[in-house]
Amino acid sequence: MVRTPLTPEERERGERLGRLLREARGGRSMPEVAASAGISAETLRKIETGRAPTPAFFTVAALAHALGLSMDELVGRCAPVADADADADADAAA
Repeated sequence: MVRTPLTPEERERGERLGRLLREARGGRSMPEVAASAGISAETLRKIETGRAPTPAFFTVAALAHALGLSMDELVGRCAPVADADADADADAAA
């Protein structure tokens, strides 16, 4: 099976997710957070550095739980800038 190459937008979203997770991890060690989420430290490292820009849903959910983040917060902060602007416009119109 050949995997379809990621778009630049998908890569950027993965980088934003990685930055958010690194910030949320703060002073906690990578192995500590990974163990709390039930994943390997290597997987967390790949996600944080953008080398795994499209992690599985349940991996993201486990990391969010381990870091005290809501899935809504993750989605909102990882959405492309154009999508975030459109959401803000829709919220203002409501």
